[in-house]
Amino acid sequence: MVVPERNEGLVISIDFKKIEKNIRETNFSYEEGIVKEVIGLTIEVQGIKAFIGEVCSIYNEKKEAIKCEVVGFKEDNIILMPLGEIVGISSGCRVVPERRPLSAICSEDLLGKILDGLGNPLNGDSIKEGEIYPLDREPPDPLKRRRIKEILPTGIRAIDGFLTCGEGQRIGIFAGSGVGKSTTLGMIAREAKADVNVIALIGERGREVLDFVEKDLGEEGLKKTVVVCATSDKPALVRLKGAFTATAIAEYFRDKGKKVVLMMDSVTRFAMAQREIGLAVGEPPATKGYTPSVFAKLPRLMERSGMSDKGSITAFYTVLVDGDDFNEPIADAVRGILDGHIILSRALASKNHYPAIDILNSVSRLMPEISTKEHKKAASIGRDMLATYNESEDLINIGAYVKGSNPKIDKAIEYHDILLDYLKQGIDEKSPIETSIDVLEKIFL
Repeated sequence: MVVPERNEGLVISIDFKKIEKNIRETNFSYEEGIVKEVIGLTIEVQGIKAFIGEVCSIYNEKKEAIKCEVVGFKEDNIILMPLGEIVGISSGCRVVPERRPLSAICSEDLLGKILDGLGNPLNGDSIKEGEIYPLDREPPDPLKRRRIKEILPTGIRAIDGFLTCGEGQRIGIFAGSGVGKSTTLGMIAREAKADVNVIALIGERGREVLDFVEKDLGEEGLKKTVVVCATSDKPALVRLKGAFTATAIAEYFRDKGKKVVLMMDSVTRFAMAQREIGLAVGEPPATKGYTPSVFAKLPRLMERSGMSDKGSITAFYTVLVDGDDFNEPIADAVRGILDGHIILSRALASKNHYPAIDILNSVSRLMPEISTKEHKKAASIGRDMLATYNESEDLINIGAYVKGSNPKIDKAIEYHDILLDYLKQGIDEKSPIETSIDVLEKIFL
């Protein structure tokens, strides 16, 4: 009910329903606890009640507030993990719950900025205005997701020609260390036809962040990009939250109806951070030391990308495979969640073949639905040629194969160099998707 109040000729409207709502939502109680003990990465606190995921502030000996998150319980005490350094914390330090989960402030001002794992600009400026997006959100309703029908050009011939990606698709890029994951991501970020890029660098070396921004991304790429960076020296919880921060920012732009490309490097370091947290709070280790919560978090994170009823998030997740074993637990789990996988081969990289994409072991599950018949036919013939040549490569190299013995092998040899020239591409070499598909069709059709 709105009651007009008269005061010297002025009419002031009082909205009692809004006042009542504000009173109900205001927390008039004040509660604080104390630090009981610190064990490893965890801080045990007594005297307060809190929910999982709630932010709490610990005031150290210098009266500085250290943000923490509730990650578990032990009898009547809560277990916190710090979002910063725990220097100065001692037994008896004050702990104040903030009654809110972690969230990110999202706005158009984020474009061109480099943020830390919690969404704060690294140059010291703060994002004061914008919409508040919780880091942990529900994925889009599966019944409201639009079908993937449009191609998303990446500017990389090997992907556009043989592993065509759709707008809203989720792709994994699997490789060992030093094979070219970050460089491939940089090429996609510069050339992908998207309104906004959101790039999450999780667990990267500090040296690599500026290299990626300046060399791989470039000045033009940064203008339409938000970079979220949680380097390997940061606490495990910050590395974990960096991935969720980037996803929340991508969701903000998707909700504005934009075409977003989300890139995360790497899922493996995200899983390692969750393993650290799980082991610290007492979870039993499972496959290769990874805790069960790791395999629960992966789909929780990745299902949030994709199509919605408003916009789209096309996601590229890199996976750092341990010892070049593409069947290790994280790689195997991620491959089952995503809509396709791109394998980068160390053998190809050692032959100076870049990007080192292993076409025969890679697949895009949506290419059959979004490509033309001619394109699919040309790509299929190209794959057959590569497979035939690889099967007979040893015989060909030692000179044991006699030309004319097998027409299929003869044709594979004839087209092999042409195919390699097509699949190789310089870092700064631009290749529009129309040209990539047209050239592939002209080669084989």
